[in-house]
Amino acid sequence: MKKITVFIFALILSSSFAFSMSYRGDVSSAPQKEAAGQQADSNKTDLIKTAIREIYKGDFTAAEKIIKQTDGNNSDSAAILEVISQYNQIQQSRRQAKRQTYEKKLAELEKFSIRRPKDKAQAETNEPNVVDVFAVIVRLQEAADGNDKTKILDDAFVKDTIARAQKIAAEYEAKGEWVDALLYCYSWLTVIDENNKVYSDKKEQLEERAIVKASLQDSPCETSTERYEKVKPEMFIRSLDVLEYSYVEPFYYSGMTDKALKRCRYLAEVLSLSNSFDANSFKIEFARDKMPKFIAGLSSLEKEYKREVVSLSKDQFVKLFRHILALNSATMKLPEEIIVWHFADSCLSTLDPHTMIVWPKQVEDFEKNMTNEFTGIGVEISKRDGLLKAVSLVPDTPAYNSGLDAGDIIEAVNGESTKAMSINCAVSKITGPAGTKVLLSVRRPGEETTRDIEITRAKIIVPTTRGWCRDDSGNWLYFADDKDKVGYVRVTQFSANTASDLDSVIIQLEGSGMGALIIDLRYNSGGYLQSAADIVDLFVEKGTIVSTQPRVGLPTWEAARKRGTHPNYPLVILINSGSASASEIVAGALADETFSRAVLVGEQSYGKGSVQTITSYPGEGAQLKYTMAYYHLPSDQRVNDRWAMEKLGKKNWGIMPGVKIELTSDEIKKMLDMERDNDILAAANHDENKKKLTRHNLAETLEADSQLAVAVLVAKTKLIELGLK
Repeated sequence: MKKITVFIFALILSSSFAFSMSYRGDVSSAPQKEAAGQQADSNKTDLIKTAIREIYKGDFTAAEKIIKQTDGNNSDSAAILEVISQYNQIQQSRRQAKRQTYEKKLAELEKFSIRRPKDKAQAETNEPNVVDVFAVIVRLQEAADGNDKTKILDDAFVKDTIARAQKIAAEYEAKGEWVDALLYCYSWLTVIDENNKVYSDKKEQLEERAIVKASLQDSPCETSTERYEKVKPEMFIRSLDVLEYSYVEPFYYSGMTDKALKRCRYLAEVLSLSNSFDANSFKIEFARDKMPKFIAGLSSLEKEYKREVVSLSKDQFVKLFRHILALNSATMKLPEEIIVWHFADSCLSTLDPHTMIVWPKQVEDFEKNMTNEFTGIGVEISKRDGLLKAVSLVPDTPAYNSGLDAGDIIEAVNGESTKAMSINCAVSKITGPAGTKVLLSVRRPGEETTRDIEITRAKIIVPTTRGWCRDDSGNWLYFADDKDKVGYVRVTQFSANTASDLDSVIIQLEGSGMGALIIDLRYNSGGYLQSAADIVDLFVEKGTIVSTQPRVGLPTWEAARKRGTHPNYPLVILINSGSASASEIVAGALADETFSRAVLVGEQSYGKGSVQTITSYPGEGAQLKYTMAYYHLPSDQRVNDRWAMEKLGKKNWGIMPGVKIELTSDEIKKMLDMERDNDILAAANHDENKKKLTRHNLAETLEADSQLAVAVLVAKTKLIELGLK
């Protein structure tokens, strides 16, 4: 009995101990499980953040692999997977469209080849038009992948077409029709085979001759005599004084010498062929019989000045300039202003595309372009198929209430036909002093009768901020995604008012609950540096925005201020090859590692990493615009200038997007057509005109603009990131 009692007691004690141990074990494991759960959540968050960083670099494939390592039930993971899924759908649709274009253009090229006459006697008259064939080849190359591009150039029919085009170009060249030689041949060949130096050199020679010919002809807006008014040798010489001291880099006169002598030869060549041109083509008097002496004199100067060309000083170069002026005076007696204009133009083109003399006749138009302010009527015009059209009206301007409407064809300005007018020429005719009147003869599309509209000019300030579409009242719509409140603002140029205008739009959007913002800088060629700095300042509280370092003098910089800084919501910026200068400052600074304020979407920017200034030192009404510095981003990284990089055979210019989306020409056309339709502002009395405006909804707009669609996805990704703990 005693043994049994002891056994039962031992069993109870053992059970109690076991229970106690088990219970204590459960109590001690609860914090461990909680900690393990927190660690797991932390790991998931880290994976999500890593995936998001891959998206910002444009690697959606890597992001998808990473995000799939997380729990699919996690709402943030699911949201990122949805973004990736939508991106993949966009890209798949684009790939299908590209493949369809390739197959379509390949069939068209084969059709051209089949239609080609086999009989050489018929070939001359029945060959396919080379321009039509080249257009197909370019589109085919664009849609081709990998080895397919090489195969296109190796195709026998393509080679024959190139040879035929070169023969046609040679015939045009012999007649002095250099523009046609470009249009029918070398402008295409440099696109089809962009690395072929023979083609690019030939294109440059033809362009030089075409420039000379056009400069000697009257246009509907100015005579050749008016074009060269008040041009004087001293203006160029004083410009050299400025450049030698203040140009961004030291330069040699050897390149200028070579280019100037070539231009003088082209000038003589064009004039020697002037008899074969239209009888009214040239109205400039010169001694044709003395042309051989002028050319012989040029040859002598070439020998003299190319002996020690590397060590040519400014004084020697100026001496060459005066020798050429004297040679002209003693031989063909062309008006001196023409020699000065061409000598200066050719010399300065060796420095960069932005350095130029603004001659007295050009100053007014130049200042209009810089300020985005002018006196006119407030209409945007285009020229297509020989027709000058009113594309859109500027609100609250004389044109808006005049009876002129979007889509109207402008047949004449002050009684002068617009058929031969260039866009720039038409603009100069329509604009004029405030208070003066301009008479437009217009007709509605589809109608034969014209009507005259007299409009009084006034000061016009063109708005530089836009939304993605206008509503029925002409007001801009700014949300590219209503659900997540993704705002969208397109900035078309950087004028004096752009920063304040953008600030006003942003405040309006913030009041409507904006969660993220897309700023579209595509095709924005720039403007004022200060305007760009002011826009960056809207989004950062402190630090250097941009700095410039001239060759001579102290560096300058623009710094951010805390006052007026907007909240730190997600920011995405759209850029492409048309984004230049001030656009690159804004995009580069906000994406720079110093701030990491924005993600860039689109394509490599233009590459104007330089700063220009203007001086009136040339005197007598002329101005010199010249490159005085390169600009640096907040991290002190210099933005490589396209011109400088091309000289070195490199392509790493401008600003590179984090998310690269390159559009084909078909996609660009579709996007711009959609944008044009959505931008149009009709007349105040448009309803009376009974003409329907084409507007596209948001879904259609995003479908037509893959870059914008992806920018919206990136903005949504940043919103998800903002919500991560």
